[in-house]
Amino acid sequence: MQNGSSVSLGAEALRADCVFCQRNAIATNILKETPNFRLVADHAPLVEGHILIMPKLHYACYGAIPAKLDAEFFALKQEAQHFLQQYYLPPIFWEHGIFHQTVFHAHVHCFPFGALEQKQQNLCQQLSAEIVQTQDNIRAWYISKGQYFYLEPDKAFLYAPKTDDYLRIIQGIFWPKVAMLNHQKVWHSSQQRQKEGLARIAATSAKWRMFEQQGATYANKTST
Repeated sequence: MQNGSSVSLGAEALRADCVFCQRNAIATNILKETPNFRLVADHAPLVEGHILIMPKLHYACYGAIPAKLDAEFFALKQEAQHFLQQYYLPPIFWEHGIFHQTVFHAHVHCFPFGALEQKQQNLCQQLSAEIVQTQDNIRAWYISKGQYFYLEPDKAFLYAPKTDDYLRIIQGIFWPKVAMLNHQKVWHSSQQRQKEGLARIAATSAKWRMFEQQGATYANKTST
């Protein structure tokens, strides 16, 4: 566990043992790159359209990413939001924040889950430890307290690293959405999702190319 003074701030050199640091390992799933970030189709998607925003350099979590990158991150996040709204459903943003991470490299999940029901909204607020106003709130939490997890259905919330609360979010929000969108009756393992995900990733990538082409066409029209 990382707490307070033991947290890792700033970027590390690209790590050979981190799959997200190795561009070749994720190249086929990359949708877009900016100077410091990548937009990537998740390799084991919960639903079609499940994408990730990750920094190119190795940061432990978004609480460790410096403020100078905020504008670039928000621009890419907004673009991902527009894409998902256009081709799927409005997204929910989620970050493990070094709590129950499976890849120890900062990444935000973008799930096209659509609007939450009122009871799900109530659950988000009931379990939250803090409402996030800016990225500085996340950095301050990480520096002073270490682990967290983050959820942004509409408002953005930080949560203390409590496994019971984490599981309530998974069971109360993620699972009903996945079950409805995929017509599933049971939760699928990561291995199952990787196998099922090949077609979902291909569909997401194809729609992203259409989204980018529409943007290029619009830009050309407005410049003439």
